[in-house]
Amino acid sequence: MPDLLSPDSAVSIATPTPALLSPHLDDLGVRLHEGGATLRVWSQHADGVELVVFDDTDHDWIVASELLRPVGGGVWEVVTTLLRPGVRYALRVNGPHAVGNTFNPRTLLLDPYGRGIVGAGANDWRSVVVEDSFDWGGVHKPAIPMDRTVLYEGHLKGLTKRHPAMPPALHGTYAGLAHPAMIEYLVDLGITSVELLPIHAFASEPRLHQLGLSNYWGYNSLSFFSPHAAYATEANRREGPSAVLRELKGMVKLLHAAGIEVILDVVYNHTAEEGVGGPRTSLRGIDNRSYYRQLDDGTYVDETGCGNAVDTSTDAAARMVLDSLRYWANDVQIDGFRFDLAATLGRDAQHSFTPEHPLLQTILRDPHLAGVKMIAEPWDVGMGGWQTGNFENGWHEWNDRYRDRVRNFWLSDIDYARRASTAPVGVGGFATRLAGSSNTFSLERGPLASVNFVTAHDGFTLRDLVSYDVKHNLANGEHNRDGADTNRSFNHGAEGETDDPTILETRRKAMRNLMGTLLLSAGVPMLTAGDEVARTQRGNNNAYCHDSALTWLAWDAKPWQIDLHAHTRRLIALRAENPALRPCRCAQLGERSPSASVMQWYDEHGRTMSGQRWTDASHRTLQYVAESTPETEAPNRILLIVHGSERPIDVTLPAFSDATRLVSLWSSEDETPSVTEHEYAPGDVIPVGPTSMRLFRVE
Repeated sequence: MPDLLSPDSAVSIATPTPALLSPHLDDLGVRLHEGGATLRVWSQHADGVELVVFDDTDHDWIVASELLRPVGGGVWEVVTTLLRPGVRYALRVNGPHAVGNTFNPRTLLLDPYGRGIVGAGANDWRSVVVEDSFDWGGVHKPAIPMDRTVLYEGHLKGLTKRHPAMPPALHGTYAGLAHPAMIEYLVDLGITSVELLPIHAFASEPRLHQLGLSNYWGYNSLSFFSPHAAYATEANRREGPSAVLRELKGMVKLLHAAGIEVILDVVYNHTAEEGVGGPRTSLRGIDNRSYYRQLDDGTYVDETGCGNAVDTSTDAAARMVLDSLRYWANDVQIDGFRFDLAATLGRDAQHSFTPEHPLLQTILRDPHLAGVKMIAEPWDVGMGGWQTGNFENGWHEWNDRYRDRVRNFWLSDIDYARRASTAPVGVGGFATRLAGSSNTFSLERGPLASVNFVTAHDGFTLRDLVSYDVKHNLANGEHNRDGADTNRSFNHGAEGETDDPTILETRRKAMRNLMGTLLLSAGVPMLTAGDEVARTQRGNNNAYCHDSALTWLAWDAKPWQIDLHAHTRRLIALRAENPALRPCRCAQLGERSPSASVMQWYDEHGRTMSGQRWTDASHRTLQYVAESTPETEAPNRILLIVHGSERPIDVTLPAFSDATRLVSLWSSEDETPSVTEHEYAPGDVIPVGPTSMRLFRVE
């Protein structure tokens, strides 16, 4: 008998195996083997499950069927010769009439674990058995350290739909993203990781079809295991799901060969089945009571705002999410995931969020997911849904607090100051965000827990942030009611397009300030694709339903847009060259922590910042010195000047006792990034223009 007080026993007692890892839930879906395949489906409440196989060309012609047998733990199984690569199939599930159940033995349902999907009509789909072998040719994941990661959030189709340097057949496709012209662009810009909006198979809502629109973004999952076929080239779409998967893997392989990671935005919080009365395509017909959050009377608990919420408090639903992650991370070699509305995944059986949720815990500790980047959108729309900073160590989080403060400082505060002759707040809150958001993320998690962003797919583009005071979403068909009303934007004197040179100049500098803040802040920066060339959506801050030139990247940049691209490229390079800008840990007073940055703060007079000046709304200037304590790189020190007022100012550089010179590296005042490195001495007085930033290397 083992010693119950031994260290090993203590560990096993403290960390029991989560129920979602039960062997009963292993190998769900289709597993091919010699002579046929085994199909396993989970349904706790079903009375019977049937496999239905279709003709190779006619999606409605049933050619054979077999019953699955219960094998325990809610799992139904059949070993069959009917399933082979390319075969189209569906499930029919019968069960008792009861509150929360929606069984209908006539409904044809997708296999939740199916690797391929083909359409058979409106909201009518068939699963397809996929042959998934692939030669990776010795190419491995780049494994970019988190402190060196620069995320580039983009839409798979939108990135290349209008690219002039690739064949039209590749526009908007997996293969298009891997085209040499696109890879060269990404490498030259300096980004390390492409974060793609959903590429899981998805469907457009019937409401959008009625309006002549479509779900462009893809946050409406049909399957957690199948790639979206519409993003493949026409030739591979015709060949079928196996060819679609090969094209996707080929994209990942070529990006990896170029040193670029692939991060997927994944939507596990809800499905395309919408609310009660919505399409019945898979989970609702297989076991509605178990897969979706409900009250005792069968009413859906909708914490997502999309009609339903996947109930990850049940082991089978949680395991489905975990198995999907394992599949994409290993079979498809995906480097990381951004979890849409991640708070929903961490809700328990009482629908309350807990960071100790078994699924969230298992994702971090699963050996099959070791080294995979996990990024949470740390909120949903349910009660207690805003959880920024509350995920466990190991998770990285979209930092909305950072977004809001940075927008306020450079935009809405400036707007307020024009009308009231003073800004509403000083530099304190902005400085905290610049230095890694230590008021949001624990010391243990450090600055890399924060994924910093100023814009994302959801909201104004960078250009629209500085060009519009209000949203302009009439084209969405919802009478401008959709999209955020609080944008913290500032049009600088004219709504939308203008030919006023003063306004345009001010807008350009505002964009440089926002981009500079993002790329010079401690944490993990995320750019939105197209912001580096000032893409516009003409004031639409919720363009989810527009698959058009409104949302596709344009490649015909004007000179001022090329200048902004050059600034972005320069800033990314400076971030890579200066470890003081990318600390892994928080510095602690009186200690020298490895891979942290020791921070010092000065006012415009070169004096240590006083407590009163942090909170003085009229004081909008700071000097930020960060000194690295690297473990693998040479020591490094930078000085960043931030001036958040429209009045110019003279700034006295700090008089460092151990420095001889300060070398200018970047200024937001320059329309075109300067290639000349000017030198200054500690204590020099330099002029700083209105609302601007200056970066120096301290030597």
